[in-house]
This record gives sequence, structure tokens and C-alpha cells, in this order.
Amino acid sequence: MLPVKIVGTGLYVPGEPITNADLKRLSGLDFDAEKLENKIGIYSRHMAKYNDIEESTADFATKAALAAIANASVSSDEIGLFIVGTDTPEYISPATSIIVQGRIQEKETWASTFDVAASCASFTIALDNATRIMATDPTIKYAVVVGVYNMPAYLRSDDAFGHSIFADGAGAVVLGRSDSDESGYIGSQLLTDGTQFDYIGVYAGGTKMPVTKDVIQSGQQGLLSLKPLPGDRNLRLWPNVVRRLLTKYDMAIDQIDHFVFTQINRSVIVNVMAELGVSLSKTTMIMDRYGYTGSGCVPMAFHHAVVEGKVKRGDTVLFMASGAGLAVGSNLFKF
Repeated sequence: MLPVKIVGTGLYVPGEPITNADLKRLSGLDFDAEKLENKIGIYSRHMAKYNDIEESTADFATKAALAAIANASVSSDEIGLFIVGTDTPEYISPATSIIVQGRIQEKETWASTFDVAASCASFTIALDNATRIMATDPTIKYAVVVGVYNMPAYLRSDDAFGHSIFADGAGAVVLGRSDSDESGYIGSQLLTDGTQFDYIGVYAGGTKMPVTKDVIQSGQQGLLSLKPLPGDRNLRLWPNVVRRLLTKYDMAIDQIDHFVFTQINRSVIVNVMAELGVSLSKTTMIMDRYGYTGSGCVPMAFHHAVVEGKVKRGDTVLFMASGAGLAVGSNLFKF
């Protein structure tokens, strides 16, 4: 077990909650609210653009990071590593993590910064990287890892499905050194299938397809669903990854005190927990109030689990996240 633990958590969402009825009125779009609520589990969300809030990814990430730093009761000057996990960055360049560091520390420091862009698995993979970097560099006293999502900024105005699902938000953790066996990082299991890169994504804006007038007129900007995703993908993937992760570290399913999954679909989480033979009381779901916040949803749900007393110091926690591409990340640690 690596001697690195989570010492603080925080989250941020812009503005007041927007209900499904509110969203229909604000966007002028229609969608199946009954299915959205009963199957997927989304009743409300936060979206900066419909709350008339001029904020974007770096704003969300900075405010979540500051909340986690305050929760950890550490000085921002002591942060030696900033990692932002997102596939909705503030800019293509410079990295969003650089902007976050500048806003928080407000000067040149000996901190390291970088982004992880692995779709909705970005936070879990960023957390794994941060922990391993800290374990090999004793000069880093604290690290901040943020998962953040601003996909509504990439939604086309006629995308009713996208508007109903995707929302804005960020969650963050502060990592510090652990001096006991009660807390620490056990390990991870990652999985990738790059042959699925052309299912869903934001394809315009990079070197392959710069944003031009022709691209906009042809409707190729923003979030695009090019191929239907396999309906059972997470139902198949998540239990397999969880079992491989536990086998890798010689642990049993009943040793896990709490599970946090990508908050994409309530029914999927319910079915996966049943497949694993674990009570729903051992997971936290937040899509009802926040919608789907991509790389932000795992740290946001974990923050709620801690604040609500579902996770206590010394508990063994498993994070399981997947996203387009295909990218999958999982983490196992003692809180």
C-alpha cells in the first residue's frame, strides 16, 4: 500500500438547480422526462449557461480545488502537484491545470501541473498518477486532483438528448502523506480500447479538424454521437474490472466498504451492484441532483459519501469509471 491518502474533498456546481421542467423551458427542447427520471435517475442539474453565470471549466475546477484545500486545512502554498482530469478543457493549450495553479497560488512555484484527458475516466486515472508521483517524490507534500466537466458548452442547440443528460460540475481531492496502515493507496486497474474512438466525442477543434466556417455550417462542431454505444457496455465492463482489480490485490468483494461508479445511469449502477452481490447501501448516487458530470462525478459523489457519513476514515473504497474512447479507470484505497 502506498503511503498516500485523501486528506480533503470538495465540489462546485454553478448556480441553482435546474429541474427537467425548467430545462425544457430554458432550452426550448423536448425530451422524455419520465424515462430520464425513472431509468437514468436525473431530476435536476446545474448548467452555467442557463443560470446566466459566465463561468467555464477552469472556474469550476478552481472553486472545487479551493473547497478541498479548505476542507483539508492546508495552505495552498504547500501544494506541489496539480492535476486536472477532463475532456472539456478551458483551452486546448495551455493546460487547465496550469490555470488552476495560477489562480490558487498566484505566483511561480515549484509545483508540477498537467491534465489527464481520458474522457469520463479522467479523474480516476489522474488520481492514480498523482498517488504514484507522490510515492516516488518525497518533496511533494500535498497534491490536488480535480475532475471537472463542462460538456454543456459543447452541446449544439438542437441536441435534446445531450441537454437532458450532461451538466456542469467539479469535484476535487487533496492528497497528503499517510503515516499509518489505516489509510493509503492500494492500487488501480486500467483498461483501454482505442478502436472505439469514433463512437462519441468532440472531434472539432484539434489538428485533424480545426473549427472553421465550413465545419460549423456542416454541424460537425461540438459533441457528436457517430455510432451507437453498446447498450450493455458498462453492465459487462464494470463487474469485470472490479473483479480483476480485487484479484490483482488479493482482496474479496466483502472487504470493500463503499463503491463509487460513474454517475451515468442509476439503473446500471443498481444492476452492477446486484451482479457483484453487494447491497446498494454500499454505494452513493448523485445523478438525481447533479445530472451527468463526466469526470467530475466520481469525486463529487465521494465528497457526498464522506460528508454524509457513508465513508469513514479507514474504510476501503473502490472507484470505477469509464468513458468514451474507450477509457476505463479504477482505484482501490483505504480512506
